[in-house]
This record gives sequence, structure tokens and C-alpha cells, in this order.
Amino acid sequence: MRMTDGRLGGGVTLFLFLFILLPLFAVMLNAVVPGIFFGDAAFNGFGIVLEMFERPLWYVSLKNSVLLGLGSACVGTILGGMLATMRAKWEYALGRWLDVSVWALLIAPSFMIAQGWVLFASADGLADSWFGWDWVSTLVFQPGGLIVIMGLTKFPLAYLAILAAMEWNADSYKNAARLSGARPWTLWRTIELPLVLPAYLAGWTLVFIDTIGDFGLPAALATVYRFPTLPYSIYSAINQSPVRFDMAGVLAFYLVLILIAAMGILVYAIRRSRVDFLTGRASRQVRQKPQRSWLVNGFTGLMLLLTIGIPIGTSSAVSFMARLGEGFSWSNFTLAHYAAVWSGGNKLDHAQLSILEGLGHSLLIAGSCALISMVVGFVVAYVLTFTDFRLKGAIQLITVVSLAVPGVILGIGYIFIWNQKWLEPIGLHLYGEPSLLVLAAVAGAIPYAVRVQLGAFANLSPSLLKAASVQGAGSLTRMRTILLPIIKNTLLIATLAAFGTSVFDLATAAMLQPPNFTLMPLVIDEAFEFAQYGYATAASVLGGGAVVLMILAIQAVGKGLFSAAERRRRKGELSNEAYIGSESSTQGVRFNEYS
Repeated sequence: MRMTDGRLGGGVTLFLFLFILLPLFAVMLNAVVPGIFFGDAAFNGFGIVLEMFERPLWYVSLKNSVLLGLGSACVGTILGGMLATMRAKWEYALGRWLDVSVWALLIAPSFMIAQGWVLFASADGLADSWFGWDWVSTLVFQPGGLIVIMGLTKFPLAYLAILAAMEWNADSYKNAARLSGARPWTLWRTIELPLVLPAYLAGWTLVFIDTIGDFGLPAALATVYRFPTLPYSIYSAINQSPVRFDMAGVLAFYLVLILIAAMGILVYAIRRSRVDFLTGRASRQVRQKPQRSWLVNGFTGLMLLLTIGIPIGTSSAVSFMARLGEGFSWSNFTLAHYAAVWSGGNKLDHAQLSILEGLGHSLLIAGSCALISMVVGFVVAYVLTFTDFRLKGAIQLITVVSLAVPGVILGIGYIFIWNQKWLEPIGLHLYGEPSLLVLAAVAGAIPYAVRVQLGAFANLSPSLLKAASVQGAGSLTRMRTILLPIIKNTLLIATLAAFGTSVFDLATAAMLQPPNFTLMPLVIDEAFEFAQYGYATAASVLGGGAVVLMILAIQAVGKGLFSAAERRRRKGELSNEAYIGSESSTQGVRFNEYS
């Protein structure tokens, strides 16, 4: 049976509504009608929303989140803008390492980065035991220090947004200004800054959105420093007894309102982007050798040390230390933590942790998520690019909104929707099942899968699809025979990106963990919470290394298969050309003989 564009669009719209929009609506509704999803509805009026400013924990969580988001957005945007400007204009030794580090920070889970900073800056951490810097703990574990750390972690979002905006130069305008006597500061203020200001605003918004919805940092800090934020307080409200659905709903309501406002700023920044300076004389930015390369490399090296070297280097070092407070020496060197990981467990006072079992479950969840998000993202990108489906605007909106919704919000929404007794007879009571973790991971990965594939689809001409449609090919046939062979490399990248980001998703794992179902990020976080730092860091190194190796291996195999298929295709084309050429020659000889 042929699949029409309308059915295809309706299917993806229903999927996005059920697993992104409906959970979000459920969280908002529960703020004013707590208990509505569990047979104990009690309309408390809209006054409960205003109690945010009267209850100390609620208000402190809101204040901390806003403070952390605003401060980190400013720090991350300034740092990302400086590095993007340097990278766009100059070619220098550490430039490529900067690009690699940016993508590493985007993929790495924030709770692992935060754990590295905790181990470095805590009272008995490496800064004190190795260098005697007892002042580092006071400097880091206060709001200003947390803002800087979060800015160092989230700056890649601003870096990529600003770097993309500086791809084209505006030398003609700057040369005209120089002839008029403009100084370098005037050039930057009147020409360069107005052109890239929307990109700075977009980068600031992206850092703010990612920071205010972050669950990993407060989860890692909980062992040494109390800094409640909205995502962590929502998690605490669901995991306490009795469960505080009213508290979770109100906190989530404010978090969503803040994210909606931030998304409005992002949309405004995108609409204000200027491209009218790209005339026929426009050219791409050509990187030059900096006059003071030592200064450029030194600053970049310092940033790499702060963003990657300290947190990841500290975690790696602690994984080989028998006791954290005794420093790194041969007498304190051990492989016992790695042996405990390989043996399958680490005995705590209350539980038996198994990173290998958790890794297997996490890889299963992430693999399933990658395959499903690849298919869903492919279909969504197709509907948005090549169809006239009337709900395209709604699909676009949902995918953008899901980019900003934190995993904690999705998790609590899934509890409300998929933990209903009336779903049991029809087999859709998904709460407490690994399948719900997969669907939550897909909801988080879809925005990235769609964005990656939309970029590839934008370069394709719709004429091929129209010609196939005229010949009677349905939507699935057109996607399978025309689009899939052309964008297979992009599909592989989108699949691996979804896989890598889903393995370490702490927020949804903490909210939706099924009973007796171990997950790797929870094992690491639990070991860290109970001061098993050596085991936690060893598990992070081995687990993260295994995931990276798997991604590289899959990418290499995929490229090999694609290259082999391309060689076979070219060989077939050459054979056809040779056959046609030989037939033409034979016919020519026969014609001459006949003549």
C-alpha cells in the first residue's frame, strides 16, 4: 500500500504530540490541579503558582536557576565569542584542538564534567593535596565560581553559533571605513559587531537554555555544596515520600515559562540575522597567521586546560589513586578501581553496583534510541522539506520546543501520562518499563536528528521526487530509492550523535529508571554520591572510552560500506558506458559495410 504524504505527516505529528507536547502540557496542568492524573484532583486555583515567592525552597531554587543561567550565559558567550573570533580570523597550532574540544564538551555529560571539578576543588581534592591551594575550594563552591564553571562547560554552544556567523567577511565595508579614517575600535563597533550581534544573542540564549535546564551540575554538587536549582528540586519532589506533585508541577511551570521566554529571544535573534551584506563580491573568511601566535596559542591552551584538562584530567588521575587526599604518588597508585569495574561490581553499604550491567543496559537504550530517532528524524525532515502537509508549522514548533525542554520535565510528564491504570488492559502502561526510557531518549534526540538532516535535505532538488511521484512512486518508495542513497552519510552522523548523547542521559534515567534495571549514569552518580570516587571515575573512563571507541568503529565501518557501494556503482556505470560504446561502434561498422 502506498504511503501518502498526508498519512506520513499525520503519523509523525501524532508521535511528536504524544511524546513531547502532551507530557509538557501535563506538567503545566498539574501545577494548578495537582493529583489530576492519579484520581485525586483538587483544583487549588492559580494562587498556588504565586506561592513560589513565599516558600523558601521554591524561591531559592528559582533564584539560583535564574542567577546561574544569566551568569553562565554571559561568561559562555564572552568566552565563545573571543575563541570564535580568533578561530575565524587566524590559523594557529591549537585551533584544531579547540574544534575537537568543543565537540567533546557538547557530547560529554555535564555531571561527569562537574564531578571532575568537585574532585579538583573540594576540601581534600587535588588542588589542595597536590598544590596546597586550599583557597580553590572557597573560590569554586560559591555562586560566582559555579557560574564560571558552567560557562566554561557550555561555551561551545555560543562558539559554534558565532563561528558560523563569521564564515563570510565584510572587508569591502571595512576598507571603505578605513579610507574614511576609522580606527580598529570603530571598525569593530560599527561594522563587525552589528553583523554578528544576532549570532551573539542566539549563542547567549542557547547557553542560557542549556544551563537553566541542566540537571548534572546540581546532582554532582549535592555531595559537597548545597545549591538547589529548579531541575534538581523537581527531581527531589518526585523522589521524596510523600511525593510532592504540587511542588514539582509549580517548579516545572516556572521552568517552562523561563524557557519559553528564552526561545522567544532566540527566534528574535534568528529573524534579526543580516545576510544582505552577502553580495556577488562576498567571499569566505580566509584565515591568516597571527602576528603574535604565542599569545593566541597561549590563551587557547589556557582555555583548553580549564574546560577539558582540569575536569577530565582530574577524573582520570583519581581513577588511579587509592586514597584521594594523599596525592598522586607511586605508593598511592592502584588499579583496584578498574579491577572492581571489570569484576562487575563495587560493594557499597547499601547496594551492589555493576557498571558492566549498567553499561549494557545504557547501550541497549541508546542503540534503540539512535535507530528510532534516525527514522523519525528522517521522516520529519522529509515532511518539512518536500511536502505541503498543512501541519508543517506545528511540527517545526514542536521540534524547536523539544530542544529546550529539560529531561527532568519530560520525565515527570511521562510519569503523569504513562502511569495510568486504565492503560494496563491495552498494554500501554509504560511507566517502569525500559521502553519508556527509549521513548524519552528519542524525544530528547529528535531535535538534533531533525536539524542535521534538514541541512542535508536543503541541498537536494525536489525535481527528482516530483518525477518519481509522477511515475506512481509513494512517499516511502521515494525516500528509500532517492533520498536514502544520497544522504546516507548524514544519517550515519545523526544516528551516532543520538547514540552518544543518550548513553549518559542522567536526568531521564533518574526519573524513569525501571525497578532492578541498572543504568550506567546512575551507577556512576550513585558511587560518587557515596564517596566511592575511585570507582566512579574508573567507571567514567572505561564507560566513556568504550562509547567513543564504538562510535569511531561504527563510523569507520559505515564509511567503508558506503565507499564499497559507491565503487560498485561507478563500476556498473563504467560497464554500461563501455557496453553502450561497443554497441555504437558495432552499429557504425555495420552501417559502413552496408553503405
